[in-house]
Amino acid sequence: MKMTVDYDTDFHAWALHNAKLLRQGKFAELDVEHLAEELESMGKTNKRELTSRFKILLAHLLKWQYQPDYRGRSWRSSIVEQRSEISELTAENPSLKPLFDEVIADAYLKAIKFAAKETGLLVNTFPQKCPYSLEQIVDDDFYPEVKADQE
Repeated sequence: MKMTVDYDTDFHAWALHNAKLLRQGKFAELDVEHLAEELESMGKTNKRELTSRFKILLAHLLKWQYQPDYRGRSWRSSIVEQRSEISELTAENPSLKPLFDEVIADAYLKAIKFAAKETGLLVNTFPQKCPYSLEQIVDDDFYPEVKADQE
């Protein structure tokens, strides 16, 4: 008796059913099109998470640099946490590393808006291109300092 599980009406049951079919080697019964869509979506989810982590990290680096009087444990904790999560995510998904330049460029544009909103500073206060190198961004010991032209 062939069990029909509909992707659109019960995703959970569909996923479990297709996993069972895979394990049993019943490839002809698989919902291949939806499986392919879900696998692609998983990859996009990882990239979105990486972008989000970089956005938060970059926003806190900007806040650290542009509002030194407000530096505190929560900003430092957020920086440490985001670096740790980025490291973990890329250790589990090394194919994300070649996307760093693209992801950082996208995340930085979001980070300046986020930092402006959180600090009350104008968006154009911040450089329009990311002022930190990849090495600095992921370096556990890097915290940007106030530059002379910011004072």
